[in-house]
Amino acid sequence: MLFIKLSAFYFFYFAAVGVYIIFLPKVLHDIGYSPTDIGIVLALAPLMRFATPFLFLKHIELTQNLFKIILLASIVSAFMFYFTIYNFYLFMINNAILGVCLSVLLPYIELIAIKELKNLYGKSRLFGSIGFAFISLALAKYLNEPRVALDYYFITTLLTAIIAFSLLKHDEKEHTTVIDNEKFSLLKHWLFWVSLFFMQVSFGGYYNFFTLYETSHGITLETVSYLWVFAIICEVAMFYYQAPLLKRNLVLIIKISLLITAFRWFMLFLFPDSLIIGFLTQSLHAFSFGLYHSAVILFLYQIYQNKKLAQQFMLGIAYGLGGFVGAIISGYIYGEYLYLSSFIFALIAYLFMIRVEDVN
Repeated sequence: MLFIKLSAFYFFYFAAVGVYIIFLPKVLHDIGYSPTDIGIVLALAPLMRFATPFLFLKHIELTQNLFKIILLASIVSAFMFYFTIYNFYLFMINNAILGVCLSVLLPYIELIAIKELKNLYGKSRLFGSIGFAFISLALAKYLNEPRVALDYYFITTLLTAIIAFSLLKHDEKEHTTVIDNEKFSLLKHWLFWVSLFFMQVSFGGYYNFFTLYETSHGITLETVSYLWVFAIICEVAMFYYQAPLLKRNLVLIIKISLLITAFRWFMLFLFPDSLIIGFLTQSLHAFSFGLYHSAVILFLYQIYQNKKLAQQFMLGIAYGLGGFVGAIISGYIYGEYLYLSSFIFALIAYLFMIRVEDVN
């Protein structure tokens, strides 16, 4: 039953992410936002994901009651999209609030999944990829006005919050932000954290502008949705079969995934008009997200005793600060050299990772 609940959580959570990543940039573009405006607005949520974990480091205790408030706030934030999307500044504030909620929501549930499911984590997590693919196909056919995307986003967010609430009984009753025999330190593993940051900076052009980039090169929106779905299919296959790989050297897996990611962006830069290359690069999402994400999650689980805070900082530094910087840079660079910059950032991530050693 727990496996089913966690799988359902991942399905609806990443379905909501799919609406946000794949279709929200196009919706904003269609109602008059410039690429720079889109980059700024979509950077707010990642920025808050970065800032929020620092509050939990010393000032706030992450209790179940606080988590319930976060769930309610996420629902309210999604609902307010209907009223704020046509005002640039109000929509910025709305996205900032959403970012605070997301910085707590996913890592909180991730820790339950890792603790309870162990080797079945990947098979549960793949349902998130299925949810992402489902929303990609559904909205590509029915997105005829902005409100449709907002409807999908609100419904998936509401279902995510309901399922997350039902998972609280599987969580530990006591929470601490600092463990007595270990002071939480980012500096101890700073090379790893910097690598995480640059990896997600490299994804700025992908998460925020891949749909616009491909459609601007003559590929239809429906075909772009197939590209997204193909990436998810490859990702799902990786999640399903990755367990034996993750029993090996996690740091080596992370390094290989970084190199594959750099190659992926470089190919998109060289062949922006090629649908074949588009499908090839999307197949590499199995490594640059599927395998990479799981290896990072498990590596953090090994090197930190305060595992919940480690997961929060992973989301904050990588998907938060890295996502923020990536969104801003990609908004300004958007054009011919978008994926050349992504290639450079992925290479930088690899260079910082070279000196990191496995703990086993």
